[in-house]
Amino acid sequence: MSAAAPYADLTPERVLAAVETLGLATDGRLLALNSYENRVYQVGIEDAAPVVAKFYRPGRWTDAAIGEEHAFAAELAAAELPVVAPLVVGGRSLHAVEGHRLTLYPRRGGRAPQLESAEHLQWMGRLIARIHGIGARARFAARGTIDLATYLQAPAAAVLASPLLPDTLHARYRAATGALEAPLRERFDAAGARSLRLHGDCHPGNVLWTDHGPHFVDLDDARMGPAVQDLWMLAPDERALDLLLEGYQEFRDFDYAELGLIEPLRLLRQVHWAGWIAQRWHDPAFPQAFPFVAEPRWWEQHTVDLVEAALRLQE
Repeated sequence: MSAAAPYADLTPERVLAAVETLGLATDGRLLALNSYENRVYQVGIEDAAPVVAKFYRPGRWTDAAIGEEHAFAAELAAAELPVVAPLVVGGRSLHAVEGHRLTLYPRRGGRAPQLESAEHLQWMGRLIARIHGIGARARFAARGTIDLATYLQAPAAAVLASPLLPDTLHARYRAATGALEAPLRERFDAAGARSLRLHGDCHPGNVLWTDHGPHFVDLDDARMGPAVQDLWMLAPDERALDLLLEGYQEFRDFDYAELGLIEPLRLLRQVHWAGWIAQRWHDPAFPQAFPFVAEPRWWEQHTVDLVEAALRLQE
């Protein structure tokens, strides 16, 4: 394993062997699941349901931060909320196996939610409110916060240090990201939103729907932040947001001042995504999955988008 290819040694044989070190007898079936940040596999188990094996990316989270993620998931599951929590094997949920950190999860199926369905939107709103009710009981100490340092300054620095950004765009990109800081800070200060423990990456791909309703997966991006962060990505339009909030407020009050953070949060997600790609470009999976990011025209358009966003925020 190397920093340039952190998962190069995760051959199918090693994945199966890693799961077997935890006392499970695999049956040889292995299916790679969609994940770029970590490596995730569905692993067949003899005479039992398959499990999902998640290998954490080296250096991204500390063991303490992963422990907080697992504890939060377990806390939600203990409150009978439909969140997929890690399996405890040998008294632990996080395991060190041949240089990798590994966690097992039960396999949970489902389909994508229907974001045009009033029933689905209200149901998800109610569930998110219940998650936030638990999330507001304590704070993360090791997982950080959705803030400008993490979602604007650090990713912008990663882009500026990356060979992906054309030299001709350096000055414009630096100026564009710098111009965002003051108006974004003003928006966050004006909202005065309370931070709580969040799912953090609550988009439709992390919601699985069954005949029993929705359940949430993948707390890998759980952080402290405003409640609206877990709502806006599920709302493709104003009607959908209204329905989400209608369900949400059946279980928890919502501060409508946080609606002013939707556009800033959307913008920070764009900057963070670009920085994430720049930081991970050495991983062979990223050029293969996102070849368009290697083209100068993509960065040209991204920079234009940031300049226009700064003007909208200032207006």
